[in-house]
Amino acid sequence: MEAEDCHIRIDRPYYEHRKLREDFYYEKPKKANAAKEWSENFRPKKFIVSVFPVFEWIFKYNWKKDIAPDIIAGFTVAIMHIPQGMAYAMLGNVPAIVGIYMAFFPVLVYFFFGTSRHNSLGTFSVACLMTGKAVIEHSDPSYFANSPEISNGTMTGEPTGYSPVQVATAVTFIVALFQIAMYVLRLGIVSALLSETLVSGFTTGAAIHVLVSQIKDLLGLSIPKFKGNFVNIYTMIAVFERISSVNVAALIISAVTIFTSVINNDYLKPIVAKKSPIPFPMELVAVVVGTVVSKYCYLVDSYGIKVVGDIPVGIPEPHLPPFGLMSSMVVDGITIAIVSYTINLSMALIFAQKLDYEVDANQELLAMGAGNIVGSFFSCMPVCASLSRSLIQQVVGGVSQIASIVSCAILLAVLLWIGPFFELLPKAVLASVIVVALKGMLLQTLDFLKFWKLSRIDALVWATTFLSVVFIGIDIGLGIGIAMSLFTIFVLSFRPYTCLLGEVPNTDFYLDITRYKGAKEIKGMKIFHYSGGLNFATKSIFKADLIRLVGVNPQKEVIYRAKLAKYLDRAEEKSKKSLSTKLERVQHKVNTDLRCLILDFSSVSYIDPSGVTMLKSIIESFMKLSVPVYIAGSKEHVYEMLTKCDPEYCKNLGFRLFPTVYDAHHYSTEIFRTSSNSSISTIKI
Repeated sequence: MEAEDCHIRIDRPYYEHRKLREDFYYEKPKKANAAKEWSENFRPKKFIVSVFPVFEWIFKYNWKKDIAPDIIAGFTVAIMHIPQGMAYAMLGNVPAIVGIYMAFFPVLVYFFFGTSRHNSLGTFSVACLMTGKAVIEHSDPSYFANSPEISNGTMTGEPTGYSPVQVATAVTFIVALFQIAMYVLRLGIVSALLSETLVSGFTTGAAIHVLVSQIKDLLGLSIPKFKGNFVNIYTMIAVFERISSVNVAALIISAVTIFTSVINNDYLKPIVAKKSPIPFPMELVAVVVGTVVSKYCYLVDSYGIKVVGDIPVGIPEPHLPPFGLMSSMVVDGITIAIVSYTINLSMALIFAQKLDYEVDANQELLAMGAGNIVGSFFSCMPVCASLSRSLIQQVVGGVSQIASIVSCAILLAVLLWIGPFFELLPKAVLASVIVVALKGMLLQTLDFLKFWKLSRIDALVWATTFLSVVFIGIDIGLGIGIAMSLFTIFVLSFRPYTCLLGEVPNTDFYLDITRYKGAKEIKGMKIFHYSGGLNFATKSIFKADLIRLVGVNPQKEVIYRAKLAKYLDRAEEKSKKSLSTKLERVQHKVNTDLRCLILDFSSVSYIDPSGVTMLKSIIESFMKLSVPVYIAGSKEHVYEMLTKCDPEYCKNLGFRLFPTVYDAHHYSTEIFRTSSNSSISTIKI
């Protein structure tokens, strides 16, 4: 083959990888000493600012320009905190006032430690629901007046001695410890375990849990508090068993509240948004009106409506969480810690990207952990950012976490004076507020169709996570979802991408010949591209794909050629026609077209000693056929592993390594031309 026939533009001499290192002075980077580097670069002021980001931005705060928008945003968010806080506290099976505590104490801490300017911490349905599960499992049944002792998976009569608030604070403390430990170990990246597909399936399934848990309050039914797995199934069975006992008054209250809230959200809110950045506080109006109607229409005495009940006045006294309970709640705490952090960080990154500022993933762990530590001393459940409140805080013009301070000031007034006003608030109203807020999460069921179109594997992860959360349990469903995600990653990485490359004439491009019709396969040469890791688990896949695409099995080829030589010798000696059939059959199997094999390793991310041994075996097999094998484009760490595993073999040119496919192609062309008068020599059998 002539050099010009190969369509190679020889603009530079070819390089082998070893010569490239020599000519351009390669030096392996030295491993950094983290402790020494930290001690040399430590600056007290920088350290304080990194731990307390508030000191970085508070002195740059434009009080004249930004204080008014922050006050408006803080006031608006505080109004949302009141109904959402009470509603989601009931979701967590703790007193309604706990939701207000959560919007006060941890938020003050986040002001000093957090890096997001718009996240609104406090109650969030998924986190509260997961905490409520732990509360049901570990609280004394005597604290739940509407929990008759029924076997079959419901609460047993065994006393635990712990109140729901004590259990909730124990969970909060474990969540805080785990988040702070993650901060110390710089494990903010752990949130990457929860992919978009997994989070969508999980939160949608959790939304179904929330919806099912509110049916009893929407209908005014008295059903037991279930614990363990299959809670949704047990709850729905209990609902259908007691469907004849529906409280009509509660049903009417729920229907009216849901109807007016939906009309407001879908029709009135867009109209108001055009004229005012501040949304109409429909949730607060529903809570206030519901309380007033309940009080002056005597709904409790006349219709048996269930209400919120006692709401204490003032700031709660700090108490240590029950440490003796924590060993049995580690799994719950870790699960809630990861889920709440992932949701919080996702929202923070959305606003940071939209408004062009930075969010520190690890610092968010410290902020949430510190907030939960303080919250565990003041009767709080684990906190999480709420998308609805955070979005409102940004939309109405909030600039910084000063808005959270304003919100806390308003909620302090609620704690000190206004709280008892809501004691007669019907639970049906709070349940309706929760159900309406679930609309966005429930609509995520449509994500399944999106994932199905994009990737069947992602759709499988979504469906598996969703179904296991809905029918088994939240924690087990999350575990199954994570396992499925990791399994799909393993499967996808286990099945690497392979193809044959062809040359684009008059360029140095080498492209997949099955995808690019302009790429032409080079006569007598195969360029095998492999993308992925090459290790003990994938070496057999590499070898099988190589043989399949190249069309030559070197071990069998050696046998075929030996048989062919044997039959040729016998035919020459005896000239028997009986050998002709066997001879033709063997000749048909022998491949004499392949002159050179190039392995494109430009996309090989990792290789281990097992992979190197397998490569050595392949090279030796092809060398028996007089077919040289060249490795091109390997990354430096791959090159080092190739040369380090068997230095003597590399020294004797067992591995011929080139920095690019172009160099390997150029080299092979030069060899063919010089060895056989400008043409590729024919392989003799």
